[in-house]
Amino acid sequence: MAEMKPAENDIPRVRGSGTQSVYTMLRREILAMTLPPGSPLDEVRLSERFGMSRTPIREALLRLSGEGLVTTLPNRNTIVAPIDFASLPTYFDALTLMYRVTTRGAATHGFPDAMGEIRRRQGEFASAVAAQDAVAMIEANREFHVAIAELAGNPYYTTFFARLLDEGRRILRLYYRTFDDRLPRQYVDEHEEMIAAIEARDIEKADRLAIRHAAQIVRQIQDYIARDLGSPIDLSAT
Repeated sequence: MAEMKPAENDIPRVRGSGTQSVYTMLRREILAMTLPPGSPLDEVRLSERFGMSRTPIREALLRLSGEGLVTTLPNRNTIVAPIDFASLPTYFDALTLMYRVTTRGAATHGFPDAMGEIRRRQGEFASAVAAQDAVAMIEANREFHVAIAELAGNPYYTTFFARLLDEGRRILRLYYRTFDDRLPRQYVDEHEEMIAAIEARDIEKADRLAIRHAAQIVRQIQDYIARDLGSPIDLSAT
């Protein structure tokens, strides 16, 4: 039997799991703003792009929807989820509260032998900062704070905080963009100070550091919106 040769116009398939490959690539493009908010995500075109059926495309979009990164309109078209800047004051209010609650909680359990996962995530964050890899910074920062929440020991706080961090991924991307992705060493050092306060079981210092950590993010995003988007919004916690 003659050997079957691929047609010249065949689209190369992405290696590995179809759904996982599509999800990973689209997610990275959304977080990097290569796919800006509001960009259409047509299943047919994505199927052609990735060279696979619409089923894994649809499954990947569902996963992204669960993370708040894509949304389906009433006409059933799917787009990259817009960033609701008007809701940022209440978002940052909740985020600041969770920074405080989880960091304080971790400080009640922060013996050195309980810090392995937090230190591992901090190492990943420091490496991402050194590499100026914004997407890796976002992921490592999320895992660092989730690890702190897990040490605090309240699964409800952990779940809620993780959801807030997931919803804020693109806000954090804007935040890093204010530094042209050259995040100062100061922000690695802030994490180290939080680790030290947790290990020392200094609850009040951990609280102060969490407040400061959240406040500088709010301030930097406020400046970015006012300067680059021309739409000053009061992002101060209410």
